[in-house]
Formats: sequence, C-alpha cells, structure tokens
Amino acid sequence: MAVPLVDLKAQYQTIKSDIDAAVARIFAQTSFILGAEVQAFEEAMADYCNVDHAIGVSSGTAALQLGLMACDIGPGDEVITTPLTFIATAAAISHVGARPVFCDVDPQTYNLDPAAIEAAITAIISPRTRAILPVHLYGQPVDMDPILDIAARHGLRVIEDACQAIGATCQGHKAGSMGDLGCFSFYPSKNLGGAGDGGMVVTNDPDLAARIRLYRDHGRTDHYGHGCVGFTYRLDALQAAVLGVKLPHIDAWNDARRAHASTYNAALAACDVITPVEMEGCRHVYHCYVVRIANGGAEARDALMQALRAQGIGASIHYPQTVHRQPAYAGLGLGPGSFPVAEACAETVLSLPIYPEMTADQREEVVDALNHCLQTHDIAPAAC
Repeated sequence: MAVPLVDLKAQYQTIKSDIDAAVARIFAQTSFILGAEVQAFEEAMADYCNVDHAIGVSSGTAALQLGLMACDIGPGDEVITTPLTFIATAAAISHVGARPVFCDVDPQTYNLDPAAIEAAITAIISPRTRAILPVHLYGQPVDMDPILDIAARHGLRVIEDACQAIGATCQGHKAGSMGDLGCFSFYPSKNLGGAGDGGMVVTNDPDLAARIRLYRDHGRTDHYGHGCVGFTYRLDALQAAVLGVKLPHIDAWNDARRAHASTYNAALAACDVITPVEMEGCRHVYHCYVVRIANGGAEARDALMQALRAQGIGASIHYPQTVHRQPAYAGLGLGPGSFPVAEACAETVLSLPIYPEMTADQREEVVDALNHCLQTHDIAPAAC
C-alpha cells in the first residue's frame, strides 16, 4: 500500500461540494481581488485566533515581511530567530534589509531555545537588535513566556512565525496571538491550506494592522491615492473563499492529526527512533510528524528515507540543511558547529506521512515499513 506524505485529494473529497460552490460563487461574482470574501475570512480568522485584527496577504513570506515592516524593522537592524526552519523565515528578514541573528534550538521541541537566548544575550543583543522571531516549528508551539519576558526587558518586538501552527496553543493562547504580530501561511499542504498561495497577519495592535493593510495594496489610501510605497501582496478572493470553507473544520482536522501522532508514538515506542514530544501546557497540531535517527547522521537518515520510499511510504525531510548553512547565507560566515543542536537535528530528522484523512491501515503500513527498514539498516536512536 502506497502512503503519501500528504493527501490533498482525500481532504478535497470530504468537502468537495462546499469547495466547488465557493469557487463557483467567486466566478459568478467576478470579484477576485479583496472584497467581501476576504473581509469575511479575515473576520473569521480574527475570531478563531482570539485577536482584534487579521489581514489577508499573498503568502506566509509576505506576512512575515509586512509584519517586520510594520514594526519599522529595516536596513541595519537585527532580528533573532532560529536556524532550523524553512528559509522564508530568514528571507523575510533579509527582504526588509535587516540581518537574521540565529540562536540554537531546544533538543526536544526543535524550537528556538529561550535558554540559549539568555546564555548568548550579551553577544546577540545590540543596539541594532529590534525583534525576536520565534517559529512554531512542525506545529509545536514555542515556549513563549520566557521569550516575551526577554523581549519586554530589552524593548524588542515579537513576531511569531505560526505558518505551520494554526490552532496550536501554549498555556491556552493560540499560536500567533501572543506576540506583537502572528504570521500564517495557507500553502496547500498546511493544516489550513488554500488552492494556491496565501497568508495572514494577526494582531491586537490597530496601528500595526492599519500599516499592513496599506503595505499589502500598494500603500493605497483611496483608488489612486498612495500613502506609502507598498506591494501587491493581497489575498485573492478565490483563496479566501476556499479557506473560509475549510476554517470551520480545522479543529477537527487538527484533532485527527493529534490522534494519528498518538498512535504513531505508541506504535514506535520500541523502535530505534525518537518520537516527537508535546510540551507541557501546549497543544501540538502536527503539521509534520517528525522522528529522529542517528548512527551515521545524514547518510543513514537519507538511506532510511530512500528505503521507505522504495516501499511506497512518502517520507521526507523538514529540513535537511539549517538556514545558516545555506549558500544564500554563506555571507554570515557561520560554519559547521555554530548551532550544534539545530545542525544535529537537520542531519537526523525524518518526516513520516500524516494528514487528517489517514486510515488505520495506512498508519500500520508506515509503522511496519519503518520497522522493517530500521532492522535492515541497523539504525540506532539519535542523541543531541
């Protein structure tokens, strides 16, 4: 039995009539840019995230970039973030002319480690440091209280990259709602995915919200009036309509992901892999189900992935290279060993198939294949 990493067709089939009706409505109205559909979805997202404002934009990367701009972060500034993330997190910082300053991650959650920030604080906090940008990686919420405390003591903004974590909670607070701004992606494979690119910024600050609304639409104050130089970063009405159909299902879909993860954890307890943990007081939403292996590092992990794929299991890697080791950031001069925990994770993480519509037979197929491949390749558990 082939088991894909994600199955967007399976989800579509469960809500096909509602999606088709929403798409047909947009074409019947021929109102494709912003408008009532976007406004309705923004209001629904604000309500869902327990915030006052939600601003639809063209992608998660655009959300991050506009969030930074709204906080007046630009050339010469520095933003503390994690090296273990998709490159868009750092790229958004670079796009506004600022410099990403990386800090190592927690070995259990893979998220930005508040203790590492504290330990390095004299080195990384400078007059140019303006913000902390934590990433709720894989759907695991960051331990935000100490990060918010550090930010308050040093006068820093906090911009949450919640692109993988819609519906995740930390101490009862929704991911994206705890900092000055929260940023979401609606890339199709996300827990809440559109029919193309899309993103959202959420905030309780009306001034930040107003600035982002200007920036996303050419700085437009009226049809041909422009108060600032902005971008074409609007959320399409078509995407808003599709996402509006899906949003009422997100908690049930996240519950299904959590149930799959719990089953995986139990089934893999005796395997030579480290399964994900859920931080106390938090609700992980498992955008990715990520295990770790070692005993050969990346070479052994890659061999395991290929063996799983040969058996029809859609295993993948999120992410095989830390951002500071990417050629795009070679200019920072951060070589191997700069962030040992993040680098060890990047060499040993492996994502297994997970999506709400998975069946028990599919989960069992993944577990059986993993057991077989681990025995074949004699792979031992990872350790930071």
